[in-house]
Amino acid sequence: MPSVSVIIPWCHDEVRLTHLLKQLHQLPHHPAEIIVVDGADSRKCREICNQYQASWFASEPCRGRQFLAGAALARGDVLWFLHADARLSMNPLAAIAAAFKQDAVGGYFRFRFDAPRTWSTLVLEFTIALRCRFGGVPYGDQGLFISRQTYIQVGGHAPWPLFEEVPLVRSARCVGKFLPLREPIFVDSYRWQCDGWWRRTWNNRKLALSFACGVTPHDLASLYHSKNISRITKTHL
Repeated sequence: MPSVSVIIPWCHDEVRLTHLLKQLHQLPHHPAEIIVVDGADSRKCREICNQYQASWFASEPCRGRQFLAGAALARGDVLWFLHADARLSMNPLAAIAAAFKQDAVGGYFRFRFDAPRTWSTLVLEFTIALRCRFGGVPYGDQGLFISRQTYIQVGGHAPWPLFEEVPLVRSARCVGKFLPLREPIFVDSYRWQCDGWWRRTWNNRKLALSFACGVTPHDLASLYHSKNISRITKTHL
């Protein structure tokens, strides 16, 4: 079993962070270390980290920079990047170890929505799996993991607030096998339920298309967080 450093960027969501740290402590195999990179410089976040023996570090609130900061501090052979709202499968560290036994340089978990599950979630999960298998980039909510050596070799995450994993995954695939795992990681479906399953999916595709057409991640993040995604195609494409 390789030593695994878990890196979690966080900003203003104590409940979900607490739940994730509790899950990590209940796994049959434990990571070598857990690093939480706090983009809000929150005393409450620090208290939660102390409760679950996780290392706490403050950073500016930019997910790409938070990942980079955590990776620079990590000591494990493998870096496992998790979003704070993830729900884990039963034995993810064993699945990660099995991937490296297949000479992988890294990989990602199968995207699966957490409850409630409907026909819409099944269709979306299937299309996301196809996209990732056939040239698309798995995003950060799929629990990306990579050997520390490869991470350093390819330059790590981009220092962006959105799509920070895209150059990392593309470069890692040029180095070696970046494997999809059968084991799922469960993604909180709250935002999809609030926005509408298909509306949010379409907005996410517009973000990806705009990024592919050269719109900067910082401009896209401003639209995303201001809920003006509908302006993307009118303004930038």
